[in-house]
Amino acid sequence: MVNSPQHPRQELDLTPFSASTGEPVEWRISDAPVPYPEAVAEMEARVAAIAAGAAPELVWLLEHPPLYTSGTSGKTTDLLDARFPTFATGRGGQLTYHGPGQRVAYVMLDLKRRRPDVRAYVASLEELIVQTLAAFNIRGERREDRVGVWVKRPDKGPEHEDKIAAIGVRLKRWVSFHGIAINVEPELSHFAGIVPCGVADPRYGVTSLVDLGQLLTMSDVDVALRQAFEELFGPTQALMPEAAA
Repeated sequence: MVNSPQHPRQELDLTPFSASTGEPVEWRISDAPVPYPEAVAEMEARVAAIAAGAAPELVWLLEHPPLYTSGTSGKTTDLLDARFPTFATGRGGQLTYHGPGQRVAYVMLDLKRRRPDVRAYVASLEELIVQTLAAFNIRGERREDRVGVWVKRPDKGPEHEDKIAAIGVRLKRWVSFHGIAINVEPELSHFAGIVPCGVADPRYGVTSLVDLGQLLTMSDVDVALRQAFEELFGPTQALMPEAAA
């Protein structure tokens, strides 16, 4: 989902991206799947409002119906089987799958007020995923030569690793949007329709929390995600969950 900067782990700046104003970030959860064009339109409008000082920052948790998205580095040859709609998007990265059972978190923060450092921001999103996974005793790791967050799979082979989460970001007037996607219990076979994030090496696959033996609900993941977010980015204020119509 992303082309995150490649850099040595020891150089990453993971000091908290706390808000200079101290105002809480709105924390919104949509229970019904959100069509991708609708989500992008809402993000665009919210980012403009945040940049203008007319709306608070927002983290929006949702799921999408089955679809593929292609980032700014996407290649048509990486779409192997167009079994679902494919959307071009302005985020970084290549092709990825979104669908039910995957927790997408769209993160809309004013980095100009917090810290205008894109590299450190991406590193903090990676750390957000790592800390969320750690709540379930899963060791997520970043790789300098591969995007996303990975887990070692010695059960599949001595060098085998699977991607469990992806990151894709875009900035407009220093306000971030798009964000992260954590595989909780998606249909993993749907990733076979693409070359996920351009990684074709057979040693590297895709996994999920449930695939790793963690029988978790989306709500379980949301609680851990919010706790980790507050440690890295500051307090949140929950909005009422959005139920299906």
